[in-house]
Amino acid sequence: MTLHLVSPNTVLANALLHAEDILTPRILATPPERIELVVGTQINGAPHIGTSLVQSLAFAVACRLRDRFGIPAGVLFNALDNAPYELTTDPATGHRYQRAYAQTLGEPSLTELVSGLYQPLFTALSRRSGIPHHVETYSRQQASEYFRRTWLRLLPRLDAARWWLAPSTGTPHLRVPCPHLECGWAEKHAERTRIHLVDRDTASIAAVCLHHGPYTSTVTPDGGAYLDLATLYRNLIKELSLTGPSGSGTLHVMVKGGDWVFGSLLVDEALQAVGLTRAQLPARLFCPQIVTDTGSKLSKSLIREGRALLPGGAADWMLDTRRWPGTVTEYADRLLATSEILLSDPRHFFRSYSAAEIGRLMTAPAPRSVPTS
Repeated sequence: MTLHLVSPNTVLANALLHAEDILTPRILATPPERIELVVGTQINGAPHIGTSLVQSLAFAVACRLRDRFGIPAGVLFNALDNAPYELTTDPATGHRYQRAYAQTLGEPSLTELVSGLYQPLFTALSRRSGIPHHVETYSRQQASEYFRRTWLRLLPRLDAARWWLAPSTGTPHLRVPCPHLECGWAEKHAERTRIHLVDRDTASIAAVCLHHGPYTSTVTPDGGAYLDLATLYRNLIKELSLTGPSGSGTLHVMVKGGDWVFGSLLVDEALQAVGLTRAQLPARLFCPQIVTDTGSKLSKSLIREGRALLPGGAADWMLDTRRWPGTVTEYADRLLATSEILLSDPRHFFRSYSAAEIGRLMTAPAPRSVPTS
């Protein structure tokens, strides 16, 4: 039985012939030498279907942009190894602390984790689509000279952006893990973290450890403390660094799930607050979001914690893609086939899908869409 897909019209869908047309103004305004689609994922365990779908859409859109504009395209996977691995509360003060994957596992184990959980799918997607890709952990990104120089350069202007990055408190979270051997704990909300810009190339950071009390760390362009920035703050620095000289000639497209639409509004306001013009803001592509029967985002964490149920019609492999009943190559093929369906009409792309509907698209033979005109 062939599965048909019917989607309602929307203002945005009605303005486009193809979903990727949303990027055309940016490409034509300043034709790039290369296009790089940037997709990031917290590597906090096995990926679920929402993660895989956004990743496959990055490759599928890269194909379309390459073929349409004749511009080389690639995919950059940001493996966010600063995701919390352990959380605890200091009984004496009530402050929350976290230890991230990077500090808990170390680089060899992190490399093994990314290679085991993510690299096989990326390799299959790359081979099937003909789109090259590379992987960068957040640990390596934050250690790069250009990322650190961008952060240092922003510090004198952070006051202009801080309420956009943290509208409730006005204090963007910067976590610097305790430097004591094999510690790595950091105050989750950074209430007692203080930053002092010593000179243009040096910042001193004072914080308080769960086990070792007060400590001071230094950040310079070529070394020093680990910079664990909260989500909006991290995206601000990453996107600022991509608009600078190191990104010349390359158009970076931020590929995100639909749940990022509202958060990106704050990041864009922060970018403008520190001096960027609208034309300098990063290009973005928001992918379809997978939701439950209630309309909330499909969350493996809530289901794993027993705070939500697996939606009706959803399979176990949708929460842990290692359980897909087939090979990684077959999984990649189904993802790319589903991506092409979603990209076949803007009405199909700029919307959300229930977990059950995505399950049907992934498993039904030869799915196709119903013409909308």
